[in-house]
Amino acid sequence: MMKEVHTVLPAADLERARAFYRDKLKMVPDENHEGIMVFHAPGGVFEIYETANAGTAQNTQMGWVTDDLDGEMSVMRGNGVVFEEYDFPGMKTVNGIAEMDGLRSAWFRDSEGNFICVSQMT
Repeated sequence: MMKEVHTVLPAADLERARAFYRDKLKMVPDENHEGIMVFHAPGGVFEIYETANAGTAQNTQMGWVTDDLDGEMSVMRGNGVVFEEYDFPGMKTVNGIAEMDGLRSAWFRDSEGNFICVSQMT
């Protein structure tokens, strides 16, 4: 049985990624290893490792759920995070938010081009 979800994100520049997560998301790694940062977040762990392959994925690579999407987005925008706007069949964002059955979601890219999703159950 699954105990915990563990996400791994690539970074072309680990120091740039460290600055993004610290300054824009107010997250500081709990562990640092050569070429890897480890973050312990509520409900799971994620790590960022240095690789030349960073920024090539075109899909959501990590997400989390919040109780206050608007408030969280406001804080992140105040820290310089830019949310993606989409207009696809079946999904259109308004002010960065897509509303679907029982879910409101917003996506942004980190400094390394990784797509991150923040959602709120409705």
